[in-house]
Amino acid sequence: MRSFRWPPPPDGGPRTWGPGPGGPRNGRPALPEPETELVATPHGVRLERLVTGTGEPVTVFAHGLGNGIATTRPFGSGVTGRKVFFQFRGHGRSEAPEGRWSYLDLARDLRAVADLSGATRAFGASLGAGALCRLLVESPERFERLVFFLPAALDQPRAPVARAGLDELLSAVESGDASAVAEVVAAELPPAVRNTPAGWAYLRQRLDHLLRDGLAPGLADLPGQVPLSDAGGLAAVTVPALVIAVEGDEVHPVEVAEQLANVLPRATLHRYARPGMLWTERADLRGRISEFLNG
Repeated sequence: MRSFRWPPPPDGGPRTWGPGPGGPRNGRPALPEPETELVATPHGVRLERLVTGTGEPVTVFAHGLGNGIATTRPFGSGVTGRKVFFQFRGHGRSEAPEGRWSYLDLARDLRAVADLSGATRAFGASLGAGALCRLLVESPERFERLVFFLPAALDQPRAPVARAGLDELLSAVESGDASAVAEVVAAELPPAVRNTPAGWAYLRQRLDHLLRDGLAPGLADLPGQVPLSDAGGLAAVTVPALVIAVEGDEVHPVEVAEQLANVLPRATLHRYARPGMLWTERADLRGRISEFLNG
């Protein structure tokens, strides 16, 4: 039986147990990481930021829980203008202030980065979608176009499976055991991708970031919180919005995306049939996002 294993093959793999030919080898070195910067914010938390592209418009990209700049950049590959990626507090090189964090704190992080860069459009994935919703309740006209990718919660807490998954990831990262972290991160990949060169590349990249920068323990409380007390407050957001959902994802229930699309007056909802569309529907997903944001 062929299965995922760790550590990875030294020559780029993949490798599988048992008889049969090995997978294709790719000896090309990984591209160097782009240089990021730490920026000061009005609320006193320095955040890691990466700016790519040139010109207008400016789009800010907010990542999901336990992820960061590297996993968010592919969403902006076809988006014109400047693209601003950042790390929420407790992720990457961003600071992790003491005390309990809330979605209000995340919304402040997002607003600060957007204001400093003059962003007029926003993309939020999972946790980032929740932070974007929290910002919009206070400032419904802050952005001209919005994309919500796999929203995980609005006015109800996230499912227990999401909390368990984060606890497992935080524990593995805190242990510093690469094998333990790899086993948790591998679950993010569709089974068909896990033993492919693309899967190994993703896994290596995620491990490099998580083991180098870690994740702050303060993130553990977030899955039990809600971005909004009442999702109805988003009815004041009258700008065009694209909501992207997927069937069969317990961490990002399609019902949350449906609720969000129903409450936003000018929202379009698109559903994918099964999880893993970043791998199986990559071109369609990127094209859909860029076509909407480029307007």
